[in-house]
Amino acid sequence: MNDSRRAQVLRAIVEDFVATNEPVGSKAIVQRHTLGVSPATIRNDMAQLEQEGYIAQPHTSAGRIPTDLGYRMFVDRIDEFKPLTSAERRAIFQLIDGDVDLDEMLDRTVRVLSGLTHQVALIQYPTVSRARIKHIEIVGLGPGRILVVLITDAGQVEQKIIITSASVDDDTIRGLRDQINTEFAGRKLSAVLGSAPLAEAAGANPGPSESEARDENGLRQIRAAVIDLVAATREERIIMAGTANLARSGHEFGEKMAPILEAFEEQVVLLKLLTSMAEDQDEISVRIGRENTHESFSSTSVVAAEYGHDAGSSARLAVLGPTRMDYPTTISAVRAVAKYVSSILDRG
Repeated sequence: MNDSRRAQVLRAIVEDFVATNEPVGSKAIVQRHTLGVSPATIRNDMAQLEQEGYIAQPHTSAGRIPTDLGYRMFVDRIDEFKPLTSAERRAIFQLIDGDVDLDEMLDRTVRVLSGLTHQVALIQYPTVSRARIKHIEIVGLGPGRILVVLITDAGQVEQKIIITSASVDDDTIRGLRDQINTEFAGRKLSAVLGSAPLAEAAGANPGPSESEARDENGLRQIRAAVIDLVAATREERIIMAGTANLARSGHEFGEKMAPILEAFEEQVVLLKLLTSMAEDQDEISVRIGRENTHESFSSTSVVAAEYGHDAGSSARLAVLGPTRMDYPTTISAVRAVAKYVSSILDRG
């Protein structure tokens, strides 16, 4: 579409339809936008836009609405984005920043992003390639029960309870904690998973006593728990907020609402969606309607951005909503939140 005026007409239709959720007619465009032409000229432009597939007439009224192709043309031609207000930037910083672990920060992030955009917000749990084990805490929970807590320097916290065959006293707990931290603290997560278990000191000690054998058995169990916890930090997960926002737009989806909600329950579907968007190689990736590969999301738009790359992470956060979306505001919010999260991970 080379005609600049038709591009302006399409932009006017998109902006008005997003604002009002009503088909847009030529008179409304003349009244709301300064294009310097008559309603008849606008009608001619609209007819051409409809013929080219950028707009459609939903019923017999004179109004038109954008198609997926029309939204795509609109998004591709956005040359400036509405900046976040100082209050919005402060809200992002205050809610996301702070002395909290990774789980809490990601949970706050999706709540902030959902609040800014009034849509569903998603964040992919980061795979932290350079993260190291910061500390392993061992806590006795009573006869035969030990809690193992893994803390990484990226703020991830994982925990697991193991069952021992015998009670373990406080002195033994302290000894096990010291030994396991000597073995694992400071090691990269990738190195822990990519190498065989460390040699067990007890193997060089012939004929250990009953207490030594019991302690060594406990150490083996804790080592195994640490390996499991390191693996858990690398599991692909998604955190979501704002599903209620989608429900409020339910009339826009009709019968397609149920498949969308069902897809939300399948994390693998959302992970595939974000992974496919990572292939776009753009700072901000936008998928509109049937550009989404999964049929359940064919009536939605998704705006996604990578975060944490400089901190050694590889993950994306996104906003999902109806195709009738305020794209400039949504793109600005996604970009800003991604930068805030990246800066926090980089500091960590």
